[in-house]
Amino acid sequence: MLHPTRRDIIAGACALPLLPVAANANAAGLRVILLGQSLIQQDLRAQAWPGFARFHEMFRGADACFTDLETAIRGPHGGTVTRDPKLLHLADASVIDCLDDMGVTLYTTASNHAFDVGSGGIVDSIAALKTRNDPFAGTGLTLAEAAAPAYRTSRNGTVAVVAAATGKIREGGAATATRPGVNEIRRDASGALNEDDVGRMLAALREAASHADVVLAYDHNHYWEPDIATVPAWQRDFAHRCIAAGATCFVGHGAPLLQGIEIHRGKPIFYGLGNFIYQSPSPDNPYGDPTWKSVIADVQLSRAGLVHASLIPITLNAQGTGGAGDLVTRGRPDLASPADAGKILHDLDAANAPFDTRMQIHQGIGRIDGAA
Repeated sequence: MLHPTRRDIIAGACALPLLPVAANANAAGLRVILLGQSLIQQDLRAQAWPGFARFHEMFRGADACFTDLETAIRGPHGGTVTRDPKLLHLADASVIDCLDDMGVTLYTTASNHAFDVGSGGIVDSIAALKTRNDPFAGTGLTLAEAAAPAYRTSRNGTVAVVAAATGKIREGGAATATRPGVNEIRRDASGALNEDDVGRMLAALREAASHADVVLAYDHNHYWEPDIATVPAWQRDFAHRCIAAGATCFVGHGAPLLQGIEIHRGKPIFYGLGNFIYQSPSPDNPYGDPTWKSVIADVQLSRAGLVHASLIPITLNAQGTGGAGDLVTRGRPDLASPADAGKILHDLDAANAPFDTRMQIHQGIGRIDGAA
């Protein structure tokens, strides 16, 4: 495959996008599947894996299927590794093809790993996604592009996403007016979020709400609490502000485990959906058992907010099929067994309690109903 030149990429980025006109969404709302972060390092189609067909069947037909591409894409512009090589996230573009084939149709690229091989790696990741016509938000060749909404239009309506990252963006990794990078929301010396950065996010959400039926606000957070399962108070306030600005739903990744769900003004907030794929290059398991358990949120959303959400438990294999040294097949998801599903949903229900979120559990699936 021929890679676009940097000149080609910049020319494409400078072209004015054709913004979708908000459609008359289906009266029942749009079906949006929200996945945990995809730390994918290998093309999962290369070896037999029953989970692939299961998820393809589940995801197809959704108006959007959303995940975070938690890796830099290898290409001609990648530079020096900017982090500990043991934690390097770098993959061939075939991993995008793998996710596309599984049914992912909407991406965020805002994360602390986007800059793992420098600004050139961000350029290569952007090129790979644009070549495949995959909508994405959170990085760009300029800050304006990184902060802009991305749109996915189906026959039932349009889903938009506005994405940013908080915490652990290394020096040089944030986008500027002239530099590729991540849409970073910084913290000031007081610990409060930088209001200019927040204002940029809220303005993009307002723009997205004028063009889309459903708007996702996304934060990839690494300003963790000492107990990383705890939702920070500042993030709760930030999510509420995103809802007020026009977001239909708030989605978080970053902490590699499930966090609680809140319904705010009828709109769902998924503070942390953990991992969907976790092919960490590190042989260690620093975050323990919760790393390998999550849910898929199959959500029906209308303009008014949540219609209902089905929460489908999954487990990831902490050890590759070839043993402890097999990182190629490590971290692949599959539907949870009945016993694991019950435990995952029980723990999620406990995490939801501080937000007074009511979840019903039936036959190994959680359900949250909304008023929309």
